[in-house]
Amino acid sequence: MPAFRPSIGRTLCGVLTGLVLAATGAAQAAPIQPGSDAQVIERLPAAPRTSGSADPVVAVREAQDLLQAARRDSDPRLAGRALARLARWQAQPQAPAEVVLALAEAEQYLHQFVPATQRLQALLQRDPQQAQGWLLLATLHRVQGRYAASDEACVALQRLQVQPWADGCLAENQALRGDFESARPRLQALLARTSEPGTRAWLFTTLAEGAQRAGEPAAAEADWQRALQAAPDTYARIGYADLLLDLQRPQAAWDLLRDAEPGEGVLLRQAIAAHRLGRPEAATLRRTLRERHAQADLRPGDRGHQRERALMALDVEGRTAAALAHARRNVTAQREAVDLWLLARCAQAAGDTAALAEARQLARQMGLRDARIDAL
Repeated sequence: MPAFRPSIGRTLCGVLTGLVLAATGAAQAAPIQPGSDAQVIERLPAAPRTSGSADPVVAVREAQDLLQAARRDSDPRLAGRALARLARWQAQPQAPAEVVLALAEAEQYLHQFVPATQRLQALLQRDPQQAQGWLLLATLHRVQGRYAASDEACVALQRLQVQPWADGCLAENQALRGDFESARPRLQALLARTSEPGTRAWLFTTLAEGAQRAGEPAAAEADWQRALQAAPDTYARIGYADLLLDLQRPQAAWDLLRDAEPGEGVLLRQAIAAHRLGRPEAATLRRTLRERHAQADLRPGDRGHQRERALMALDVEGRTAAALAHARRNVTAQREAVDLWLLARCAQAAGDTAALAEARQLARQMGLRDARIDAL
């Protein structure tokens, strides 16, 4: 089961800035026919106010507040507002660095990877001392399956002596290429040198994901547990729940997510667990997810739900052909390791040997090694 990296999930840049990326999703809103003009349909949660200030410092602060709310509530509409808040600087090549970084974060959350990458490259060309920019650029290259370019950004971090981020950045790419036995001690050495909870959670998360790709579920489970002990967050819960579902332990996954924030990633895993357990909540969860996907269809250019739609079609609805179609569309936009694993799973479930070969070929082209794909 793929873990969800929103917007793209937890990034190195997110660890550096103290922000945790959550699964992308719109707020629930079932169709209601009001009985009168006075009937209250929904009370919207309070969102950060924006002043309309042209001061870049104020605008960045407001955009970051909106992005934090988007991550907390799994609501991409708030990320869109954050992007709009910075719109006056979008076309300015000499925009302040903090504005460029905030723009790139908002674009990343909304899966606008190409403009975010181009924006960061331009910033770093004029100011190569921007460590946060290199971190975010390394992540953007990684989620597009460009490991060599990601390595270059990691090396730039090494030149800036930004630790543990530089070594962790390179170790993550090393693990993605299948050399987990070399990456693991590097990550463990970084753990031995830091006590900061968020950093330790990131390192344990990286270890857990590497162990899953290496076909070591017991080691992965131990590292997911350590990540949650270090600094509990939704991303780690979802990643651990995915492993539990992979191991055919839906009750444990259900218990793990029982009190988690109900973002789309959490709701989807709850729906999978409830479906497998035959729980009465399964129908309501399925309906809620369908409503969220219908809302996403109303947003022009929304591409952030193909992974979730593939998972839902495969593991909740049993529509293998639809799942494969969604998974194929997903890898045209993002190519994290979990996206290739999902494509391979959908291909196998659909009995499509050509699609399975396609997933393996794409993984080879990227340099990705995943024992789970090899075992299919």
